[in-house]
Amino acid sequence: MQRTRTVTTDTYFFTAEVAQLLRVSPKTVSRWAKEGKLPFLRTVGGHRRYPETEIRALIAALTEPVVPLGGDAGEA
Repeated sequence: MQRTRTVTTDTYFFTAEVAQLLRVSPKTVSRWAKEGKLPFLRTVGGHRRYPETEIRALIAALTEPVVPLGGDAGEA
């Protein structure tokens, strides 16, 4: 029987890198991952790695401008 191995070329962030991008502590990143709020993979050594594309998408979603309720932003 022949085994095939999937090789991914995805880029992953370390916990500290995600913390810096989100401007929170590494402990907060770990807690969010544990709570299921951030996607991650575990390394063979048990460390978390966070997929770059998903983290960048989250940052983009969090930095979108907020439109105020009840009318145009330009009204006085």
